[in-house]
Amino acid sequence: VQLQAFGGGLVQPGGSLKLSCAASGSVVSINAMRWYRQAPGKQRELVAVISSGGSTNYVDSVKGRFTISRDNAKNTVFLQMNSLKPEDTAIYYCNADIRITTKENRGYWGQGTKVTVSS
Repeated sequence: VQLQAFGGGLVQPGGSLKLSCAASGSVVSINAMRWYRQAPGKQRELVAVISSGGSTNYVDSVKGRFTISRDNAKNTVFLQMNSLKPEDTAIYYCNADIRITTKENRGYWGQGTKVTVSS
């Protein structure tokens, strides 16, 4: 199983980006899917999480600006980021709890995609 993230880049303050992360391989089903970020010199933090049923939760600093969603048919999670601020600059990682057999769940990480917010 692999998670591959896409969509990072350079954007001006106030701009938008949409990140995608797709799971491939022997996926039976996917439970929670998450986006984390790690800014230079800081610890990795959980940004947003979405359950298999679509319930969402966000870190306070992104509430009202970021939206996490998923396409279960495509094993993909998205992060729509609006009103971006310089402090959103970080490498963004996706994470998912994936059922790989009828009895086994494992956690997987994507490779990270860099988001830079700067004028």
